Amino acid sequence: MKLVSVVIPYYKKKEYFKETLDSAIRQTYKNLEIIIVYDDDSKDDLEYVSQLSSKNEKIKLIINKSNKGVGPTRNEALKIFKGEYVAFLDSDDIWSDEKIEKQINLMENQNILFSHTSYQIIDRFNKVTGRVDAKQNLSYKDLLKSCDIGLSTVILSSKIIEDNLFPNLKTKEDYVAWLGLAKKNIKIVGLNLALTKWRQLSNSLSSSNIQKLLDAFRVYRHYEKKSFLFSIISVLILSVYAIKKKILLKFKK
Repeated sequence: MKLVSVVIPYYKKKEYFKETLDSAIRQTYKNLEIIIVYDDDSKDDLEYVSQLSSKNEKIKLIINKSNKGVGPTRNEALKIFKGEYVAFLDSDDIWSDEKIEKQINLMENQNILFSHTSYQIIDRFNKVTGRVDAKQNLSYKDLLKSCDIGLSTVILSSKIIEDNLFPNLKTKEDYVAWLGLAKKNIKIVGLNLALTKWRQLSNSLSSSNIQKLLDAFRVYRHYEKKSFLFSIISVLILSVYAIKKKILLKFKK
């Protein structure tokens, strides 16, 4: 059984963190290392996170000297991971117990280097408010139009992990990472099983429309080196897809 490294960045999610961590520990796939990276200038939650971490020998806790942001924080974990696969989990999301087992079986049987799954959307009370279905295959051109890959659903082979995989953006740092891998013609395979619950909070960065638009422009203009006009048009297209997705997901639970 190959080792899977689970990467969890932590920033001010005390209310949800134990449930998130428990969902990683409960996995039916047992050969895991869990790397938590504490990324908060305030150390108010550090004792709590440390106590939870100390209860399981599979858990490693890294403490950033200062707040780096979610992208660079994941990169810190990617400097020390030992697994043949890396799974990503945000500190307020929840995995189903068989999440890693089902994905690793798929990846091993079909020689897949990059997989993701469908996911349910939940609110702060764990109420399901929608669902996003994973597309079976995604190309670079597909991703330029819309990124429907849930970060906490992704597992990557260590063979494609790069230094500084995630850029320092407030949002869409994962989008840049997936585009970078897709440009290398790495096959991105989706498993249409909702094995993750993604928590949507009104005060989170991912809920800020203005921030997402600004970062989307940076993705196309700075990271993908597209023209100014192409970048503007792509942001508009991305926005249209996002609106359509919001409408459709209300009917998928």
